[in-house]
Amino acid sequence: MKPYIFLRALRHADHTVFCVQDGQKTYYDQQFDHYVVYSSGQQVKRSVLEELISGLNIKMAPATFNYEITNKSNKSELKQKAVWTPCDPSFVDQLIGGWMKAKSKKKKKKEEDEDEDDNESKDVLKRRSPLSISAMRPLHPLLGAVNYEKITFDRSQNPESNPVIVTMDNKRLSEKEIEEFLNNSNRTLPRHNWINNKKNDKGFGRASGLFIYDIAIDLRTLFSVSTNLHVPELTKEKIDELKNNGWVENENIFGKCLTLPKEQREKVIPALAKALINWKITSNQARTFSLMETLAIAISDNANTLAGAIRAKLIDDGEKPKAKPIIDQTAGADLFVTLPCSGYVVTETESASAIQEAEQKLTDLMLAFDYEKQL
Repeated sequence: MKPYIFLRALRHADHTVFCVQDGQKTYYDQQFDHYVVYSSGQQVKRSVLEELISGLNIKMAPATFNYEITNKSNKSELKQKAVWTPCDPSFVDQLIGGWMKAKSKKKKKKEEDEDEDDNESKDVLKRRSPLSISAMRPLHPLLGAVNYEKITFDRSQNPESNPVIVTMDNKRLSEKEIEEFLNNSNRTLPRHNWINNKKNDKGFGRASGLFIYDIAIDLRTLFSVSTNLHVPELTKEKIDELKNNGWVENENIFGKCLTLPKEQREKVIPALAKALINWKITSNQARTFSLMETLAIAISDNANTLAGAIRAKLIDDGEKPKAKPIIDQTAGADLFVTLPCSGYVVTETESASAIQEAEQKLTDLMLAFDYEKQL
């Protein structure tokens, strides 16, 4: 069995916001000469991990936020430092998401002064995530769009319950003074505000179109953590703790490692399969919610077949180029097509159980890998 699983999913987004940076994030497409919207791979990863933790009904690993107070010119300043995570694969989000923790320069120097011969004292603990995750971007630059709108904060339907304060020369005017000013200037005091986007005069961007994301799963490191202390993922104390908690001493292509026990893997795998397909972004959609429904899912051990299974075809109609979405069952990947897909792509293979079948396929592939005997 090959040690990689590749996943591509096609989603539909309708007038929504799913990644913010001065409004909906966009990047410029050079070939087709316009801006297209996207959601960063980091946000996709965060959403997958949140769905995983929710499915298992457990807590995420705690994060420690560090601050330092410095005195400069008799003035105290509060400076934010790096955030620490526990570097502990006992937390599922750490095991799947990875970690990095670097020692501060002051702490490193203190340890060197105390014991210059301590070769196990390392500067960085780092575990790369076994998931490689792309940004969620349009299936084709011509199949994703960003539209702009002006928005308001409006309470004009009930003006008596929403008071107005007017000041002049830092002095608050009385009701009589306000009324006199309005009469003399022939003005009104509306109970609504236009909300301006200082970065874009056109307003606030909203994403629509067909979007894809790709995920590669490295089964060799999915549930295995390296015990190499020269390029450490774990401290020696954490290695001993994991051994005492039943983690299996093992070896893979990268060297000696510890592997999560089978009974625990069998709990995580179905939840992970579900999270990789059913993750959602809600943090940016308070007033622009979209189902972002999944239209098709392709799964394979060959990344090239995914690109053929869910793709777009450029059509030159003589005036301007157009793109046509294509779902291809003959490309070599296992393809699962949902019912909503037929509203956007011509297909005869859609199924009401497509998502459940895709989850089961991912689950079976991850369960079939021999994590204890990789060599």
